[in-house]
Amino acid sequence: MSSLSLWFTGTTRTGKTSRLVAEFRDWVRKQSLVRHSKAKRPSLNDLSATVLVFAANNQNRRELNDRLSVAVEGTYPVLCKTPLGFITDEVMLFFPLLFERLQLKAQFPLRLRPETEQELATKLWREQPDWETLCEFDSEYRLVRQTLDLLQLAGASGIPAEDISLILQEGYLGRETSIEAQSHLWQRMGELLQIWRTWCLERGLLSYGLIYELYWRYLLPDPQYQYHLTRRYQTIFADDTDDYPAIARDLFEFLLDRGAKGTFTYNPDGKIRLGLNADPDYLKGLAVRCQIETLPPLNNSLATEFATTAVELVSEEAYLVDLPDKIQSLETISRAELLNQTAEIIIRVVKQNLVKSEEIAIIAPGLDEIARYTLIQTLEAQKIAVAPLNEQRPLISSPVVRALLTLLALIYPDLGRTIDRNAIAEMLTVLSQKPQGELLIPDIDPVRGGLIADYCYHADLQQPYLSTVESFPRWDRLGHQATTAYKKIVEWIEGTKIQLGQTFIVPTVLLDRAIATFFDGGSYFQRDRLAVLRELIETAQHFWEVDRRLRQNEPSFQTQTATVAQFIQLLRRGTITANPRPVGQFQTQTGAVTLATVFQYRSLRTIHRWQFWLDTGSPLWQQGGAATLFGAPLFLKNWSGRTWMPEDDYELDKQRLQRIIRDVLGRAQEKVFLCHSDLGVNGTEQMGALLPLVHSAKPFAEEAGRDKAVPYPYV
Repeated sequence: MSSLSLWFTGTTRTGKTSRLVAEFRDWVRKQSLVRHSKAKRPSLNDLSATVLVFAANNQNRRELNDRLSVAVEGTYPVLCKTPLGFITDEVMLFFPLLFERLQLKAQFPLRLRPETEQELATKLWREQPDWETLCEFDSEYRLVRQTLDLLQLAGASGIPAEDISLILQEGYLGRETSIEAQSHLWQRMGELLQIWRTWCLERGLLSYGLIYELYWRYLLPDPQYQYHLTRRYQTIFADDTDDYPAIARDLFEFLLDRGAKGTFTYNPDGKIRLGLNADPDYLKGLAVRCQIETLPPLNNSLATEFATTAVELVSEEAYLVDLPDKIQSLETISRAELLNQTAEIIIRVVKQNLVKSEEIAIIAPGLDEIARYTLIQTLEAQKIAVAPLNEQRPLISSPVVRALLTLLALIYPDLGRTIDRNAIAEMLTVLSQKPQGELLIPDIDPVRGGLIADYCYHADLQQPYLSTVESFPRWDRLGHQATTAYKKIVEWIEGTKIQLGQTFIVPTVLLDRAIATFFDGGSYFQRDRLAVLRELIETAQHFWEVDRRLRQNEPSFQTQTATVAQFIQLLRRGTITANPRPVGQFQTQTGAVTLATVFQYRSLRTIHRWQFWLDTGSPLWQQGGAATLFGAPLFLKNWSGRTWMPEDDYELDKQRLQRIIRDVLGRAQEKVFLCHSDLGVNGTEQMGALLPLVHSAKPFAEEAGRDKAVPYPYV
């Protein structure tokens, strides 16, 4: 390693991570030689504790960790973290320094999940006298979410929370509503965050925004922490720094100033998390302290021969350009036809062994449930596996979760408003399921469940209950299996009620008992249902950990029953999700077609021979959508302080689209299909920025006409 730190920069797939891995291997070898030369046996723990290794997200972290371990042949354990993961661990580990400096109550910090943060902040801010007036500017949910995101943006950028109102007023004042009304809104958003910040710190509750702020504002400048930090780390390896928050540079510069050496990689066409706390231009400033090496593009992707032309077409700097045969268009009138034809092409080429299923990626600016379901069902019907990246569905969409919540409402008092007869019928059917081969067959089918709910369920606001099966005049018509299963359910409910009358049972314990009793602990569930159950239990545990902490600080807190009702309502709003196909956040199963949004695919940082760009004419390609937080441009270090106008948003969208084109093409090796339908999913005409590419590409039908060896299969 040279005396200077190293900065590897290059576009997509230019070998930046490989160079970082090589430098890491050399560093380990040199460190081992130095230690041996000093006649001191190298300690694995000592060596691993001297290096900081960073990756952009959890999946990249796991992959980089594996590559580094292989590179050093497992000679010592490699510990790789994301910037947020490292900062969170440091705040948790050194929290005693923080509550001494901030004069807080000595208690172990409890990290808040985003959905719990939203719930608690909403409840706290509803006590403000002008809350209803503030909600007139936007829906309550969006107002709370955007306000909390501002704290996260400020923390990641190293900006004091007190300055948030001023930044909003300078950046957004007068853009839409009246200046006076907007000024009041921005001022109140900053004040609400101060109230929230104080409330959380007094109770030891930490959101992501607070974790960021505590680290850069109090922990990093602390002399005692600085002493421990410099003793622990003398070397830095950071991959994909274009996706790091601004305070990561502050950490790196602190270590570099004290003699540490760094190896960094940077992709100018990356910046995937720009608008989500990342500040790539600020991180790029580290390059002046390093020996810069620009890596040339490799010739194994379509970006080298097509990216420049594609960007010029989209930017309207070029016209009447014919794209190469490697770029083909697939055009239909309706979106349903587009989905079917896309699936048919994939089936055809896989059956012909032209390309393997794992070498295909379907990329869309946004994946709605119709597209997801159609593609998965059509391809899997032809024995072609599909791996959606990080597919998240609300927990409440699972019948098992709905059944367990109904069970809670029958056991805890005063929850009669949360259930109805349909929920009872579904619960009876789900709880009576038994495995028969690969299927789950209920002892109480939906028809019998509906009859039992009509005759045996007694609605009551305080204590709804299920009566004995004999309450149904023709109960003998239910059959032995259904009757036995129903009696088992009723007996379990009544027995649990008796225990609850003696001592309060935390719902997490009750849910665990119910899963063990009715689902055999989930032993016969497939991974998708197990993932849902695991997320349900983890959510319940976190919810009651927070509830316990609040009761410790507020003796007059709400009743336990009210907390159970709040938990049920939280889940029914659909804000808590789980991955129904759990493999890893972005990890894909082998032998499967990758199905992802543009953001997910770029975050995966992989490569495919063939790509299918779904909904190429959609305007979502050039829009940030959910991938941009409210106010994000104002918290970048290079913001000039002037009013942020709509044309600035347009310029950001334009730059983002150009990066997407270069980055995604850099991950395609042989073919790209531009899949476009005249009408979108809602029936409107698709007139997005990528349409010039579609019009310049050769239609796929022309090539299909020259090769008729195998016709399209009909799905």
